[in-house]
Parts: sequence; structure tokens; C-alpha cells
Amino acid sequence: MQDENNISEFKADNQNIIENKELSFIEAMIPVVILMSMLAYNIFFVDGQEWFGTYTNQIILLLGGLTAAIVGFFNKVSINRMLLEIWENLKSVFIPIMILFLVGALAGTWLVSGVIPAMVYYGLQVLSPEIFLPASIIISAVISIATGSSWTTSATVGIALVGIGTALGINPGMIAGAVISGAYFGDKMSPLSDTTNLAPAMAGTDLFTHIRYMSITTVPTIIITLIVFGILSATITTSGSADVSNLLSTIKTTFNITPWLFLVPLSVIGLILLKTKPLVALSAGILLAAIFAFIFQSEVLNTLGDSKFSSIFTSIFRDTQITTENEKLNDLFSAGGMKGMLWTIYLVICAMVFGGIMDGIGALARVTKALLSVASSVFGLFASTVISCLGLNTIASDQYLAIVIPGKMFKKAFDDKGLAPENLSRTLEDSGTVTSVLIPWNTCGAYQSGVLGVGVAEYFIYAIFNWLSPFTTLFFAALNIKIKQMTSK
Repeated sequence: MQDENNISEFKADNQNIIENKELSFIEAMIPVVILMSMLAYNIFFVDGQEWFGTYTNQIILLLGGLTAAIVGFFNKVSINRMLLEIWENLKSVFIPIMILFLVGALAGTWLVSGVIPAMVYYGLQVLSPEIFLPASIIISAVISIATGSSWTTSATVGIALVGIGTALGINPGMIAGAVISGAYFGDKMSPLSDTTNLAPAMAGTDLFTHIRYMSITTVPTIIITLIVFGILSATITTSGSADVSNLLSTIKTTFNITPWLFLVPLSVIGLILLKTKPLVALSAGILLAAIFAFIFQSEVLNTLGDSKFSSIFTSIFRDTQITTENEKLNDLFSAGGMKGMLWTIYLVICAMVFGGIMDGIGALARVTKALLSVASSVFGLFASTVISCLGLNTIASDQYLAIVIPGKMFKKAFDDKGLAPENLSRTLEDSGTVTSVLIPWNTCGAYQSGVLGVGVAEYFIYAIFNWLSPFTTLFFAALNIKIKQMTSK
């Protein structure tokens, strides 16, 4: 039985934070070290395929969770406590998992209905290689600010931009990095974003004060990102620019291309702007795409199955491949449906199991408090917060925990230093929200790589806004630029 005097808990936006006084820092780090060692071995020596097969990362996360459970047993933490935290974590990702399934179905139905081919067809005529990457950042940022969701942005315009850019011969990693940079800029700055509301709630400030103060570091970071991508666009050598006419001809021959197809994505974006729940908006997009497939792509449906209905169901649930005369388009015009999202969903579930056990035994709180204990200076406090957010994104595999736990743990330290709460809320966003997408087994990294079809390792270096943001916030802290002091009452 666990000693209730050594275990304490408090609630923060449906996230439990467990403290275990019997657990040492070294013990808390054992599961982390083992997990990171196995992941490193898999990446550098096994190439992610031969050790445990397709689901290597998932199995490694479960083994990390087993290690954490063993540490918990030796520190008087009951199995019920760990199972409860796993269950709480799994409940928290139920809606994201449903969204992942719907995104898989969306990709399939948008393909057979001609929506994605139409986006590529018209996009090839408008977006030239010289402006494509910066334009992708701006488009993604605008959509994300309007919707408050980087996930929705990637699932709609992100998919289209990757398709267009790939047809132009641009590195998919660059395209995904540009889309993610723009999407997370918009996600941070939108008052509709859940993380943008969560961070000031944890720090003790209001939403619009938080957004205004966050713009001090966020705007310079996105400007640098745009400049870098502008240079990349001017210097990259593409293979698709000379072949655009052939690509356009092939798309036009294979599909019935019409501007009416844009009613489908516009309807989804419109529903989201009207604050319709994502599950409802995405379901509407799937249904509308299925109807448009019957209306506009009758011949395509006939080539995919025994009947038009079976072709639609296949596109929703299973792999769909539309063969054209161009090999580039063959790779582009394929979708996995809901089945194609299973690898990502299993990864999310396994990450939640590991994160739940780590939280249940008190390891997450112990690691954060250890960082807090060495934060003697103002810069040290900012640096500890950043490291805590990055660590929790890696260990707990969830951006909400990477905001909630440091927010609660560091709030008093910022108060004691006489720092306004918006300093903490900005740092939580600069290092917690945006870096989640850089971790392959984090829910955000798994989602973005699954939706865009580009691995985290491929887009990591090009997600400039995301990895530059923590450095920007530390730079401002080191030089004491715009570090707001608490107003005297």
C-alpha cells in the first residue's frame, strides 16, 4: 500500500500532478534514461524497422512504462494509482484519436472525390517554386489563426500544400516544415486555441495580455523563419517546374477537375470558424466529399471497386491507390483511410501509457522540482522552465502536460522573483506548445507526421519556427529584453 502522507495530488484542467516524496531524482530518471537509450539504439543502429518490426517505437514506450512501474513498486506506489493515471491519460486523447481516424477517412474521400487533385491542379498554376515555401507559411498561419488549430490546418491546407510542393519537386520535409511553422505560429497567436487559453490560466494572467506579451518573441521568430524560407525558395533546385504542363494534363485526364470541388474544404473551414466541434466538421467534410465523388468522379469510382459505394467505403476505411501515367502523381494520389492512421494511433496510446505511469509514480513532478531547485537567477528560472517543458514533451508525450505541470510548479518561483505572470505563460507557449511537434512519439509529432505523410526526422530541421522559439525566449531573458516586472498592488 502507498503511504498517503508521501503522495499528494492536485487537479489542473483535468490533469493530475502527482508528487511522491519517497521517489528520488535518480529513480525518477531511470525510466527516462532507459527509454531514451532504446529509442537512440533503434534510430542509430536498427533504423527503426528490424528490432521489433513495424511497431518498434510503440513497444519501446511500453517497455519504458514497465520500467517506470517497477520503479513505482519499489517506492510504495500501488498499481491502482498507475492504472488510474493511465486511464486519465487515455481519456484525454479519446477525441484526438477519433480526429485521427476521421482525418484518415478525410484524406481518402478527398482523394476519390477529386478535392486533393483539384487543389494540386490549381495550386500548380498559382504557387511557383520561387514563392512556394514562404507562401505556405503565410497560408498556414492565416488558417491556423482563424481556426485556432494547427491540427485542422495540417489536415486541410497542409495536405494540399504538401501535394502541390511535391509535384513541383520540392523536398517534402521543407514543405512540412513550412506548413508546421505557419500552423503553430497561428495556433500560438489565436484566441481560439486551447493551448493559448491554457497557458495564461496556469500562469495566472488573462488571455489577451498573454497574446500581446507573447508577440514580443513570436513575431521576430516568424520573421526569421520567413526570411530563411525565402532564401531556401530562391536557391533550391526543383525538378517539377519544367514538367508542370505534363502534370496538369495528367490530373485533368484522370479526374473531373472543377472549382466546385473547393466547396468541400471551404465548408469544413467554415464550420470550424463557426465553432463547430472538430468531429462534426470533419465528419461533414467526409460526407460531402463522398457525395461529390458520386457527382464528379463516377469514372474514378468505377475503376476502384465493384461498385461506386464499395469504392467510397474503401477510401474511408482502407488503402486507396489511383494510378496515373506520372509516377510522382501515383505516389501523391494514394491514401490509407482510417487503416493508415492505426500506426499513429497505437503510438499515441503507448505514449499515454508511459506518460500515465510516469505521472502516477510522481516522476514527472520530481524531475520538474529538481530543475526548479537549481534556478537561482532570473535567467536560470527561464532556462529551467524551458528545459522542463522540453523534457515533459519528451517524457510525457503530451503538450498539455508540458504546459500544466511546469505552469503549476514554476508559478510561485516567478512570483517570488517579482516577475509578471505573463513571463511564465509566454515561456510555456514558446517551449511547450511549439516543440511538441518535434518529438516523434509525442501526440503532436505523431499526428503531424501521420497527416502530412512526412516523418518528424524529415521535417525537424525545417520546422524553424518551432525549434527557434525556445532559443528566442532564452535570448530575451538573457539580455533582459521585455521581461516585465510584477505591478505593485
